[in-house]
Parts: sequence; structure tokens; C-alpha cells
Amino acid sequence: MPRIEEITEAGGDPILAVELAAEREVFGDVLNPTRAMAHCPPILRAAKKLYASIDQSGLLPANLLALVYARVAAINGCPF
Repeated sequence: MPRIEEITEAGGDPILAVELAAEREVFGDVLNPTRAMAHCPPILRAAKKLYASIDQSGLLPANLLALVYARVAAINGCPF
């Protein structure tokens, strides 16, 4: 059971509409971290930009970055 209510619909917020639609396009649904961060759409948008900048930085090869994400998910008990 989640500790906070998960948000899966934009409810008229233009930031949420864009972010939720983009995530559904890529993953087929809204991921759990997004559902939690959706309580504050500006923070959600900023966090997504941060994640994108890490991906685009080129500091880690794409295949290693995928392994890092998988390992962090495993450490946190997330079956992602």
C-alpha cells in the first residue's frame, strides 16, 4: 500500500498532462516515482530534466547506465 496517494491523471494541470503523456508513450504507463512526484508538477518537471541530463551527459556509456539503473532499482527493492 502506498504511503501517499499516487497521481495518474493530470487533473487539468498542463505540466502533468505533458509529463504523464510522455511517460505513457515510452513505458506504456506512469512509473511509480512519477506518480509520487506528480503532487508537485514543477518538481516533477525539474527531476525529469535532471534525469535526462544524466542520460545525455555522456559520462557513462549507455549500456553501463542501464546497469546502474537496474542495480539501484534492485538495491531499493524495485522490480524495474
